[in-house]
Amino acid sequence: MIDTLKRILVGQPIETAAQHHQRLSKVVALAVFSSDALSSVAYATEAILFVLVLAGASALPLVIPVSVGIALLLLIVGFSYRQTIHAYPNGGGAYIVAHENLGEVPGLIAAASLLIDYVLTVAVSVSSGVFAITSLAATWGYTGLADYRVEIALACIALITIINLRGVKESGAIFSVPTYIFILSMIGLILAGLAKHFLSGAAPIPPNPAHIAPATETLGLFLLLQAFSAGCTAMTGVEAISNGVPAFKQPESKNAARTLLVMVGILGFMFLGISVLGYYYGAVPREDQSVVSQIASQVVGTGPAYFIIQVATALILVLAANTSYADFPRLSSLLSRDRFLPRQFASRGDRLVFSNGIMALGVFAALLVVAFNAREQAMLPLYAIGVFISFTLSQWGMVRHWLRSRESGWQTSVIINAIGALLTAIVFLVIIATRFVHGAWAVLVLIPILVLIFRMIRQHYVDIAHQLSLAEAKPIGAIKRHTALVLVSGIHRGVIPALEFARSIAPDNTTALYVELDPEDSLKVRTKWAQWGCGVPLEVLHSPYRSLVRPIMRYVNEMDALYDDDMLSVIIPEFIPSKWWQHLLHNQTALAIKAALLFRRGVVVISVPYHLEGKDKLS
Repeated sequence: MIDTLKRILVGQPIETAAQHHQRLSKVVALAVFSSDALSSVAYATEAILFVLVLAGASALPLVIPVSVGIALLLLIVGFSYRQTIHAYPNGGGAYIVAHENLGEVPGLIAAASLLIDYVLTVAVSVSSGVFAITSLAATWGYTGLADYRVEIALACIALITIINLRGVKESGAIFSVPTYIFILSMIGLILAGLAKHFLSGAAPIPPNPAHIAPATETLGLFLLLQAFSAGCTAMTGVEAISNGVPAFKQPESKNAARTLLVMVGILGFMFLGISVLGYYYGAVPREDQSVVSQIASQVVGTGPAYFIIQVATALILVLAANTSYADFPRLSSLLSRDRFLPRQFASRGDRLVFSNGIMALGVFAALLVVAFNAREQAMLPLYAIGVFISFTLSQWGMVRHWLRSRESGWQTSVIINAIGALLTAIVFLVIIATRFVHGAWAVLVLIPILVLIFRMIRQHYVDIAHQLSLAEAKPIGAIKRHTALVLVSGIHRGVIPALEFARSIAPDNTTALYVELDPEDSLKVRTKWAQWGCGVPLEVLHSPYRSLVRPIMRYVNEMDALYDDDMLSVIIPEFIPSKWWQHLLHNQTALAIKAALLFRRGVVVISVPYHLEGKDKLS
């Protein structure tokens, strides 16, 4: 049943040999790796206005120069990551670059920063998408839908998780159409909005005073820096392509680099376009309607075109999470390969994706959505911090790389990456200075905690490798004594195979153990044992407090203490019901016993199953 459900949701397994067929073309890869960056158009301008409006309506025109500054930074960072793609065609992005060129700790800081940012990306994007949906509903008079923001967001996360479990190529094909619809609708909205404004010859529309609270801040450098840092959310996701280079069709690095430049160009145009339209059409942050919704309703009305724009915006915001679903599992697998995360994250599922990483991302993002009540503005102070840390470390790492390799044209590359590193470091400091008290401190605390966890995990694996090494191992000697203990809870068919097995491995030292909870039951067991015990001695362990595990452990300890060279095997007969739900009708005593013996040195625990037939086979 469970396997059937899995096949319905996820699909049939894919052979390892077919892995190269899962590579992405530039068209599909743009949708997979750029949806996060492109979706920021829907909220980056709004984030800038959210800060500027604190100084009153007079500060709102500054949204344009602030956006221009962010667009220039985007261009520089884009070219910097283009250098990274060519230098590291195997992917890994900031983690690999920082780890190889700056050292282990900087590499782990970059990795921790990105993992946090990927989780935040899913939570913020989905929450923003839900806001777009509720904005559309509110425009049409359905205001009550906003009460179910959390439920809708969780459903979206579950859906995206399932689709990604089906495979990179399949998820890319599904998500490509909404991404390109969004791009076309945004470009269409921008062109239509600019044409309508300039053809009318009218002055910019002033914002509605009813939606602007009295000024609480003074317009100054600090407020402008706050607005700039808020708008830098437009740059989240720029690094995604450099992390996923191996997912591209050959030639991987060339295709990835071209896709990156196309993405930067589209993102820059749409971000600046929405910021300009926001100023021309008097858009301001509102609780019931997004900035994009306000612009669209004034440019194209509230008819079919508006519907398409809002639906496309909602879809891209929800699907922006897909970028994280492409990169979080891949980065987790690299960390797992280097033994900084559990080994499970390095394993591909039967659809050739890193299934454990995908599911972990879905769970963490869902917890964030619940914690912040699906309010994207509440999460934005935590957002973009991690990505700018990784930006900075990656670019400084590339500077070290070029200085070491001194490949052809290295001087130009050093200058590009050094400028990128310097600017992203400045932006990071600005973000910390302006957002620290608003929640940024939490990310700064979490990053070193994650780094510590990474190193503890690696140390664990190093210790295991040392203990399992054959360097100081002794040659296998002859077994002088082998004792088998068969645990019985009663006399039934399931016990007989266990006894037969025990006698086959320890014919001269097999003992059966029975824990007496009720004297009457004990008498019945002794009577049946005389007939069915196969000549194996039966030891009855008294348990006045009705404990099963303690008497057994006490007996095992006593037996183990008798002989230094004894191999002790504890054999547990288990009957296996024919239906999965029938397991729930039994007390699972065997599991408790095995759990207790698992941490007992020098003891081998063996389960001997006895499979019960279903009712249909008995009739």
